[in-house]
Amino acid sequence: MNVHSSKYKCTECGKCFRSDRMLKLHRQTHSGEKQFECAVCSKRFTQPSHLVNHSRIHSGEKPYKCHLCDKAFSQFASLSSHIRVHTGDKPYKCHLCDKAFSQSSNLNTHMRVHTEDKPHKCSLCDKSFSRSSHLQSHKRHIHSNRRPYDCRYCGKLFKSCHVLKLHVYIHTGAKPYSCRHCSDSFTQIGDLKRHLLKSHNEGTWFTCHICQKKFTVSARLKDHIRRHEDVKPFVCSECPMRFYRAAELRSHQLRHSDVKHFCCGRCGKYFKRKRNVVRHFNRCSGDLPFNLVKV
Repeated sequence: MNVHSSKYKCTECGKCFRSDRMLKLHRQTHSGEKQFECAVCSKRFTQPSHLVNHSRIHSGEKPYKCHLCDKAFSQFASLSSHIRVHTGDKPYKCHLCDKAFSQSSNLNTHMRVHTEDKPHKCSLCDKSFSRSSHLQSHKRHIHSNRRPYDCRYCGKLFKSCHVLKLHVYIHTGAKPYSCRHCSDSFTQIGDLKRHLLKSHNEGTWFTCHICQKKFTVSARLKDHIRRHEDVKPFVCSECPMRFYRAAELRSHQLRHSDVKHFCCGRCGKYFKRKRNVVRHFNRCSGDLPFNLVKV
């Protein structure tokens, strides 16, 4: 009732609270005062609850467990968001098209599609992004050859922890994404979405407005439309070559690099491309069994 009566109302933004204590804590967000300090890294926060959530980064504590799989989370909001992976619930709907999202942040990012607001520009090519995290991911995957994440099972190196996590499923056999209509399960959420579309007609097809070809993933539709419009946004930093897809650019950049990731398991010779080591292996006279290794 205090909230509705505006008894404890912030004079800065008009937000109302149920107690004077909560109003005082809120006012610190406007003043910039951060009186709650982490004992481990000295990072400061305006509210004690934010400090509690932060401290779990150091302790590794994950008290919120999913009752449908073995995943656990440090924050209740993360668990609530994760549960929607199993239920398929998408409560955040775009008022300009028929798309819906499981998280409000994804809806906010999607709205930039309609406004064409992409404030984060890559300094190495002409691509722009709606999120700074997407820009950093783009630079890491397209313009860098660093692979700081290694698999504890086979030693393969990866550019991101997400790709490493998906790779580890090969060794563990884990398939955390289950279909609610049949007994099939999948290692990646994208595979589950494709299965739901093709086998159970659940979800949204992405249709090309030029040739009516259908895709299960919006990124594939974007790649396809670029070929209709002859748009090549991926630019090589070493030469003037341009490409439709990021994968095409990565393959091309191997020409300019001396890095050789693929090793023949018979003789130990290294190659830049996977197809080259496979071709070499067929001619290799070594006595060892075939073992394709990426380093």
